Amino acid sequence: MRHALALLAPLLGLGLGLSLSQLAAGATDCKSLGPAEPLTFTPAARARWLAPRVRAPGLLDSLYGTVHRFLSVVQLNPFPSELVKALLNELASVKVNEVVRYEVGYVVCAVVAGLYLLLMPTAGLCFCWCRCRRRCGGRVKTEHKALACECAALMVVLLLTTLLLLIGVVCALVTNQRTHEQMGPSVEAVPETLLSLRGLVSDVPQELQAVAQQFSLPQERVSEELDGVGVSIGTAVHTQLRSAVYPLLAAVGSLGQALQVSMHHLQALNATVVELQAGQQDLESALQEQRDRLLQLLQETGCQGDCAGALSRARALELGADFSQVPSVDHVLHRLKGVPEANFSSMVQEENSTFNALPTLAAMQTSSVVQELKKAVAQQPEGLRTLAEGFPGSEAASRWAQALQEVEESSRPYLQEVQRYETYRWIVGCVLCSVVLLVALCNLLGLNLGIWGLSAREDPSQPEAKGEAGAHFLMAGVGLSFLFAAPLILLVFATFLVGGNVQTLVCQSWESGELFEFADTPGNLPPSMNLSHLLGLRKNISIHQAYRQCKEGAALWTVLQLNDSYDLEEHLDISQYTNKLWQELQSLKVDTQSLDLLSSAARRDLEALQSSGLQRVHYPNFLVQIQRPVVKTSTEQLAQELEGLAQAQGNSVLGQRLQEEAHGLRNLHQEKVVPQQSLVAKLNLSVRALESSAPNLQLETSDVLANVTYLKGELPAWATRILRNVSQCFLAREMGYFSQYVAWVREEVTQRIATCQPLSGALDNSRVILCDMVADPWNAFWFCLAWCTFFLIPSIIFAVKTSKYFRPIRKRLSSTSSEETQLFHIPRVTSLKL
Repeated sequence: MRHALALLAPLLGLGLGLSLSQLAAGATDCKSLGPAEPLTFTPAARARWLAPRVRAPGLLDSLYGTVHRFLSVVQLNPFPSELVKALLNELASVKVNEVVRYEVGYVVCAVVAGLYLLLMPTAGLCFCWCRCRRRCGGRVKTEHKALACECAALMVVLLLTTLLLLIGVVCALVTNQRTHEQMGPSVEAVPETLLSLRGLVSDVPQELQAVAQQFSLPQERVSEELDGVGVSIGTAVHTQLRSAVYPLLAAVGSLGQALQVSMHHLQALNATVVELQAGQQDLESALQEQRDRLLQLLQETGCQGDCAGALSRARALELGADFSQVPSVDHVLHRLKGVPEANFSSMVQEENSTFNALPTLAAMQTSSVVQELKKAVAQQPEGLRTLAEGFPGSEAASRWAQALQEVEESSRPYLQEVQRYETYRWIVGCVLCSVVLLVALCNLLGLNLGIWGLSAREDPSQPEAKGEAGAHFLMAGVGLSFLFAAPLILLVFATFLVGGNVQTLVCQSWESGELFEFADTPGNLPPSMNLSHLLGLRKNISIHQAYRQCKEGAALWTVLQLNDSYDLEEHLDISQYTNKLWQELQSLKVDTQSLDLLSSAARRDLEALQSSGLQRVHYPNFLVQIQRPVVKTSTEQLAQELEGLAQAQGNSVLGQRLQEEAHGLRNLHQEKVVPQQSLVAKLNLSVRALESSAPNLQLETSDVLANVTYLKGELPAWATRILRNVSQCFLAREMGYFSQYVAWVREEVTQRIATCQPLSGALDNSRVILCDMVADPWNAFWFCLAWCTFFLIPSIIFAVKTSKYFRPIRKRLSSTSSEETQLFHIPRVTSLKL
């Protein structure tokens, strides 16, 4: 307790000093209120925005890159500006040789496809005739040492060719399905994009009105927070004052507890001294009588033993401490009469409750002003009510919407036809891929059965039907290859011609910006395709530059320079509105007079303690007597010594008398000495407690009284300064909601309601749809199918050669009259093994 009180006073003074310096400086601390919470506004043009379409990275990207590189080799010519200009403006002036010159790479590919289309069916007919004449695809006639090596080499090459066919057909099936899956959503995205662009600016006035109506969101939020502004202000006052009030009330409570403890020890000290002085008189007379009897008894001539030693100790049988010499504390008790009058713990608890109820008290005191503030908040600024009036650009928006509507309506029939023909292409692609897959399976089955037949050929008991079946499967694959080679090459070239030109003529020039440069060049586009007129842009504006501005986040507000004809900031000026709110906030007041900090009874107790002179009592005089023994000699040891002398006496009468004196000493010790010793111990506890606390108690009492008086006087001024700061913070917080609204309106009007970002997004999405989602898988499909188509040639060759080794070997006899000597006759008699 002593250390706690000793440390509390300087800490309390330091806390009050810091609080005073902060409040005197008028620093505005808005952490208690916090910043304005983010408001969620309903976007007025949410449906106008187009989500960017991006093709997710996948395993087919490397395949798409390979196709792009192949097409870049096929088409080496730059973008044909003059040719496209002629096509758009005057179709009859287009020269065929110019088209052929530009499409020379595709012409070469067409020649290759034509040769394939001519040669493969011809080769198939020849092979069919040869098979009918039994002149090819037959059996091996002789078995020689290199037969196994040739057969193994052919099987390995055929297996590799089949694996390449399988890889190609799997990729073709995947890309065919990918093209079909993405064609539907891509086609449906076209009218959706056009519809979004058409609605971009068609309802700008209505959207501006909807924006103005959302001023109710910050109004409602501010009105809600005004309901709790009294509590917020009271909480802020409570928060900033508690660093001074709580330590002071804690000091008052601790001081009251110390006062009670000191009063208890002081009263115990006084009562103990009185008891010790009364007991000292009784003990002194008893000791005198006992000493006289012992001196007479121990001086008799017949005493045997160490009677002289006992006699010297008996002479010291007298009082050791004289408590009549201690100072009196009656004057201190007289000044502290009736103390403590107050219940300090209850008083501190009550003051804490009063201080903690400050937010509720502030809410009650500010309720009338809050109602006036809510009335002011309910009004809408004049500029917001006229936000939608006179907004420019309605004529251009009408032309744009009409043009987009015409494009949307005219595109729907074509898009339906595109989907229908895509379905046909997908079906044909699936069928032809299935044929190629069947060829690969025939090759694999033929190889497996042929190898099985070759392994069983060493055993004469095993039939050679497995090898024959393997050869038949290989021949079946050859037949399918010849039969479907023509449809395959036709589908490959048709899809290649369309997809390749889309990639080289449109996608590459679109991505490089050549299309924009072509559109920006005067005279390239016909008058009916004047984009500046359709989009309502400025005259002679660069489409490419406008696209880049939109891509970078610029808005039509900037592109059309609407700042010259419409002053948006004038409509968003709410300074008069905020000034009115500040004037109303100035009338807020909080009364802290109900916080007493120290009751009158407690103040009287502390003032009585301050003037009691408790610290001036000479406590060392008490300690001098306390440190002395109650009796100079030990009555217990003397009684024990007398008992020993009684047993050593030859005179029984003397021994009996010594025994009686020893018993009397023991009774004296228990009845007189022990109670005095207990009182001395009690006195020692009280004296030492008062000695340690009394010197600082007066100083602490003076500090607490001075701090209470100072804080009580400063509380109203402090509360006023805090209220002013909190009012500023509250106004800043509430203005934060209006600032959010103004910023949102500015962004909504200049970047969303009147923005050209959806236009660039529509163009980017169109490029992604056409090039990334349709053209890339389309081109990858014909590329993989062409792969399979051209690998059918080595598949046919190696399948025919390999099948001969899977058939039974015909052996010829040594006779010259055998069938082997007959002209144009397939031998049937086998020869002997070499």
